[in-house]
Amino acid sequence: MLLAHLVSSMAARRQMFMDTETTDSGWDEGHATFYGDMTCAETMEGACGYGDLFKQGYGTDTAALSTALFNNGLTCGACFKIKCYDDPEWCYPGVSIVVTATNFCPPNYLKKEDIWCNPPLKHFDLSMYRRVLCSKKGGVRFHIKGNPWWTLVLLYNVGGAGDIIDVKIKGSSTEFWWPMVRSWGMNWQTGVVLVGQSLSFQVTTSDGKMIEFDNVAPADWKFLQIFDGGLNF
Repeated sequence: MLLAHLVSSMAARRQMFMDTETTDSGWDEGHATFYGDMTCAETMEGACGYGDLFKQGYGTDTAALSTALFNNGLTCGACFKIKCYDDPEWCYPGVSIVVTATNFCPPNYLKKEDIWCNPPLKHFDLSMYRRVLCSKKGGVRFHIKGNPWWTLVLLYNVGGAGDIIDVKIKGSSTEFWWPMVRSWGMNWQTGVVLVGQSLSFQVTTSDGKMIEFDNVAPADWKFLQIFDGGLNF
C-alpha cells in the first residue's frame, strides 16, 4: 500500500492537463493493491505488449487491470483517473492521479481471500476511478515486427480514448485497405505480403474516431523499426 501513498502525492501536476476532458462522466468504485517495486521491473513486458514502459513513454503512471476491465486486451492504452474514496488510512482523500492500462491482473479462482482481480471486481491501485482522455506527445507510433510473410505491428503512444478497436493497413502497391487482426495486447497482425512497399494505416479508437496515417513507413522499411505517425487523437 506504500505505492498508493506515493503516486497520490504526484497527482497535482498530473491533473493539470488530464482533467479537461473525459470519456466517462461518472465515477465508479474499485479497489487497491500493489505489485512490484519502485524500479518497475515487475511491470515491464506486460500483457499489452508495450515492453519497456520507460522507452514507450508510459513510465510509472500505469496499472494492471482486472478481468472486468481488461476486456481481453482491448482496454490496453486507455487512461483512467483514480482518486481515494472512503479509505483515508491508505490514501489522500480528494487527490487524483491518471494511469494508463498497460498490463493484466490475472484472476485466481483457487484463492478464497485477496481475490481482487477475479470477476466481477474492477481493480486498480486505488479505490475510485473514472476513464479520461489520454494526453500524449508526438504521433501514434508503429513498431513493425514479423517476417516477409507475416507482419506484426505494435501501436502505442495513442492519445484520446487510448485503446484501439480496429486497424487497417495498405501498401503503396496494394489496391485495398486490409483489416489487421489483433494478436495480443496492442499487437496487430496481417498475412498480406507488404515488403518493399510504403505502409499506411487507418486506426480507430474505442470512441469511434479514425485517423488515416499515410506513408508512415517508407518503401525501404525494415522489421523492428519504429515509425512516428505524425498525428494523434
